[in-house]
Amino acid sequence: MSILIDENTRILVQGITGHEGLFHAQKMLEYHSQVVAGVTPGRGGQTVLDGICVYNTVREAVDATHADTSIIFVPPRMALDAILESVAGGIKLVVVITEGIPTLDMVTAVREAKLAGVRIVGPNCPGLISPGKSKCGIMPADIHRRGTIGVVSRSGTLTYEVVNALTQSGFGQSTCIGIGGDPVIGSNFVEILELFENDPETEGVALLGEIGGSDEEDAAAFYAAHMTKPMATFIAGRTAPAGRRMGHAGAIIDGGHGTAENKIRVFESVGVPVASFPDELPSLLAKKLQSK
Repeated sequence: MSILIDENTRILVQGITGHEGLFHAQKMLEYHSQVVAGVTPGRGGQTVLDGICVYNTVREAVDATHADTSIIFVPPRMALDAILESVAGGIKLVVVITEGIPTLDMVTAVREAKLAGVRIVGPNCPGLISPGKSKCGIMPADIHRRGTIGVVSRSGTLTYEVVNALTQSGFGQSTCIGIGGDPVIGSNFVEILELFENDPETEGVALLGEIGGSDEEDAAAFYAAHMTKPMATFIAGRTAPAGRRMGHAGAIIDGGHGTAENKIRVFESVGVPVASFPDELPSLLAKKLQSK
């Protein structure tokens, strides 16, 4: 199994006629993902990529193709409308790749999605992939291998580094998901860890965190109270100076909160090993799996 997406997931691409949307829709198709429609207002009736129909609205696309998942490649100022259109249009999973969406826009988007029972992944994220089944995002597919390790991360490029290390060490992945590094995101670590815990084919989890916020501390508490599967972690930003944002909008140490040292201490206190470098994660997971 996998979480959130599989070979039956039917994807529509919002912003498919733009450069990024078109490029990544092609890459998803090459991975044999079911990209069934595109949405660009005012471009309805066109076709792209050898036969994918473009619709003016999400509702039209869903009615015509039974799409259940959308991936958003639209400019930040248009992203809120695009998310809300998917929520109202019958989509159940919205993957938001767009970076730079105003925080208050995401507050509105997350609230409306939760009320409608819709899951958002992102924004400012690489999306997700269930190797050998489906890719709904921008990650390089060739480094992934089908297997039993779930990967969840706040960072895109760090995810790729760890996935490559896992694959080279013989660990395939069930699903890899980038939740995004903004202050307000649609799905947090705890929500994804719960899905992995309930997935019978996920045997272990690699969690990749970073400075800022308290999501990692919440994940450690959830692990201690509810998880039976082995987990290992890496925390980026150990040398980041206080008060300076590092990379993601949410990666900032403020008033002594959100430090790498505290996150590492909390994970280690509940028995989750923390790698000093990303390429150490496979060996830490191997030890945890052997001792299970």
